[in-house]
Amino acid sequence: MSNPATSEFRNHIAGEWTASLSGRTFANVNPADTRDIVGRFQASTLDDANAALAAASGAFAAWRRTPVVQRAKVLTGAAAWLEHHADVFAEELTREEGKPLAQSKDEILRSAQVLRFYAVEGQSFSGETFPSDDPDMTVHTQREPLGVVTVITPWNFPISIPARKIAPALIAGNTVIFKPSSDAPLIGYRLTEALVQAGIPAGVLNYITGRASEIGAALTEAPVVRAVSFTGSTAAGEQIHRAVPLTTRTQMELGGKNPLIVMDDADLDRAVDLTIKGGFSLTGQACTGTSRVLVMQNVREAFTDKLLAKVKQLKIGSGRTPGMDLGPLATQKQLDTVLAYIASGKAEATHLYGGERLSGPEYDHGYYVTPAIFTDVTQQMRICREEIFGPVIAIVTVTSYEDAIAKANDTEYGLSAAIVTANPRHMHRFAEDIEAGTVKINRTTTGNAINAPFGGLKRSSTSTFRESGRGGLEFYTQIKTVYRGI
Repeated sequence: MSNPATSEFRNHIAGEWTASLSGRTFANVNPADTRDIVGRFQASTLDDANAALAAASGAFAAWRRTPVVQRAKVLTGAAAWLEHHADVFAEELTREEGKPLAQSKDEILRSAQVLRFYAVEGQSFSGETFPSDDPDMTVHTQREPLGVVTVITPWNFPISIPARKIAPALIAGNTVIFKPSSDAPLIGYRLTEALVQAGIPAGVLNYITGRASEIGAALTEAPVVRAVSFTGSTAAGEQIHRAVPLTTRTQMELGGKNPLIVMDDADLDRAVDLTIKGGFSLTGQACTGTSRVLVMQNVREAFTDKLLAKVKQLKIGSGRTPGMDLGPLATQKQLDTVLAYIASGKAEATHLYGGERLSGPEYDHGYYVTPAIFTDVTQQMRICREEIFGPVIAIVTVTSYEDAIAKANDTEYGLSAAIVTANPRHMHRFAEDIEAGTVKINRTTTGNAINAPFGGLKRSSTSTFRESGRGGLEFYTQIKTVYRGI
């Protein structure tokens, strides 16, 4: 199915769509059918990265002085472009990443909504005025952009995550270098294209693709870069955080091992639905996905039976086929990782269901695996402690609320956590007791509101600045305190 006339997509640097100085490209492959090459993208080098840095630096002075109303107009124009092309872009997103088509369209429309949110919110984000004991002096703060910022994003939400990083950066007056994941770069290209169509000036947004090992350090460690916003693995995030200059801010959204607690008074049907949505949506490839389910001992058997019955009904196939619940894993590397964890789980715990590599005409050329469930999981097992990033659920038995909290918190991560209960006391205590940046009560561990802060605790984040909402604007601005005498 590979097309010899596959489209080549270029970097966008200094207002121009340009080929890499290396003359090399790499293939973007459809995970549902690896014979299908979605497009070819630039294998950028250090010289390309330096060109992007120079372009962003050169554009900053004019962009920061562009009236915020004009900056907002660019964001709303880009939102309209995404909405107008949502059906076509959703098809491309599913083809390059694998998620069901409906989820792809929802992600594109949500990204447009994020652009509109910051177009409005950014116009009212300002400093404060303070009382002074000197009648001849006023004291106030003013917020200013940082300068050049680098945005590095993953493949699992390859437009919504970039949108929630880039939109606040731009509305605040910063210039941006955007490096998407090499495993899903096309929809990031479309986001860049939308902003270009909306009239963003040359150099304000620079899109560059390539291997992190070749251009990552240049884009994060250069002295001109004032902030880095990164979403990805904890190991990669910690490496960036350690390496950047002291004057460079970091915003890290990293790994998770997110628990869902099922109390004995829970609506078990609801708990099962939340488990499936949190654990298997996006084929388990969400940083906030449910990977541990801590179930009270006296309802564990009933919960497990209901969960197994529902999971067996899930449909697996190409995201472009209507009615599919799970698509393929996004990459060969992810497939190999998930299968290795499933093998580890079979050696450690009780394997209840799933975890097989699918075969057959519709599966042989894709990265398909059935959702896996393990029971009798203990705290020491790898499938209970390490982030898998795939459709694998580990069921842990608990005997009390206190036992559930202790086991839920017994992890190096603290991104998202949820509880299913009808007890108001447990709801209240859970919000206080759980060590997670995102707390859900009778809701799935996945998902966050665009107007609320998002981020984790422990090794799930740098615990500095949050994404989303006004927190996103705070990250991309610095404060000056001004004393003005009369």
